[in-house]
Amino acid sequence: MFSGVVAGKAKIAEINKKDETITMTVTFPTGLLSDIKIGDSIAVNGTCLTAEKVEPNEFQVTMMPQTFEKTTFKDLKVNDDVNVEQAMKADSRFEGHIVTGHVDDVIHITDRHINENAIELWFSIPNHLDKQIVPQGSVALNGVSLTVMDVKDNKFSVGLIPHTQDETNLSSLKAGDEVNLETDILGKYVQKNLSKEN
Repeated sequence: MFSGVVAGKAKIAEINKKDETITMTVTFPTGLLSDIKIGDSIAVNGTCLTAEKVEPNEFQVTMMPQTFEKTTFKDLKVNDDVNVEQAMKADSRFEGHIVTGHVDDVIHITDRHINENAIELWFSIPNHLDKQIVPQGSVALNGVSLTVMDVKDNKFSVGLIPHTQDETNLSSLKAGDEVNLETDILGKYVQKNLSKEN
């Protein structure tokens, strides 16, 4: 379980695809993931993966082909920035919102605007998720917990404050780029229960 408050940016050092096995090595700055160990759950661009090898300033994960194809990993390459977050601790403060690390879909940025010191990004909404995205609700984009600012015409917007711009890979994205989307788990349960009543 994650909160969507990412630790910071890391880089893809290597991606190896062999038959049905896909491994990825990620390097990170000193101090970013200081206590990571083998077996830990770590969200990489919002996708929950398991650290199988850990070295100073790097870790390696293995992905199922379905995970690789269902996320933005299929289009990423060596030296690309990724957001990383370790799993929540039971005795720490809960910020952000509940993020499972299970990506619902890959979506496109449709528009990008600068509003003073903030960046406003608009995204397309897949039809099967349109009831799970509401104004002032929560979404995770590449693992980053964000508040939905507005929803209209099958699109939704979020705002990136300067801290989010500096600490994540979202500020470098432009119209046409893709991100991993996870909708709010509470919205999923509400939608399922309401559909049973109809």
